Amino acid sequence: MNDDLADLNSRIDRTNELLQRMLAEVAKTPSTHAIFVDAGYLYAAAGRLVAGTEDRRAFDLDAEGLIDALIDRARTIFADSRLLRVYWYDGARRRIHTAEQQTIAELPDVKVRLGNLNANNQQKGVDSLIRSDLESLARHRAISDAALLGGDEDLVSAVEAAQGYGARVHLWGIEAPEGRNQAEPLLWEVDSQRTFDLDFFKPYVSRRTALGYEPTADRPTREDVRFVGAQIAAKWLSERGRDSLVELLPGHPYLPGSVDQDLLVEAEGLLQYSLRGQADLRRALRDGFWAHLQAQY
Repeated sequence: MNDDLADLNSRIDRTNELLQRMLAEVAKTPSTHAIFVDAGYLYAAAGRLVAGTEDRRAFDLDAEGLIDALIDRARTIFADSRLLRVYWYDGARRRIHTAEQQTIAELPDVKVRLGNLNANNQQKGVDSLIRSDLESLARHRAISDAALLGGDEDLVSAVEAAQGYGARVHLWGIEAPEGRNQAEPLLWEVDSQRTFDLDFFKPYVSRRTALGYEPTADRPTREDVRFVGAQIAAKWLSERGRDSLVELLPGHPYLPGSVDQDLLVEAEGLLQYSLRGQADLRRALRDGFWAHLQAQY
């Protein structure tokens, strides 16, 4: 009887020792956070705040600098936590990375996730991607805190899913010149909320200056503009290489917004003529650009 009691006490002591070791390991394991960026919200809200427009073609965003700034801010807020990574959610036609999205994807500690982009340049499927990642990371205890930069009411379900597994969700927003740019139901569900102001975004958003070319009597012909489009395509191909060409071709006849804007600006410089409001010449420019690229494939 005494031997059985001694054996039982020994087992209890071993169990307590194991539990103490486990608790010590848990105490030493740092908390982990991740940053989730809804790029559609970011471009619209930051563009409106700094450049006075939501049109991505009208301003440039230093994504690398801004991501570094967000990581630094998170490091301050979550002082005893380590960064898992930054998740960057955006839309693209047929989910093919634009040149800008590809550059962002190559940044360290950044994961680009793409939804679709419809004919009206509206994102589709981005909210479901955010929910899927938030829920999965929380369920597997990969994160203890999530910083969510977004404003759509559809993100409420993503917040609730992550919270259901014990993660805390912190909503980050961008100052709105007027009213609010985040849905109230989203504000109600999160664990904390903070807003970044104009001074925070100013270093990373700059409005593109419109070149002062005015239509004149010397209006170029469609063939002239097609030729310039082909010239620019040849330069684009030599700089980007065939891999970028392979990625671009499935989007025909559409060009990613950033490529289309660069094409317009460079063409106006070569022609010394404004193509704004010249729909037929803009089509000729794109036709020339595409024709050259397709001939090289």
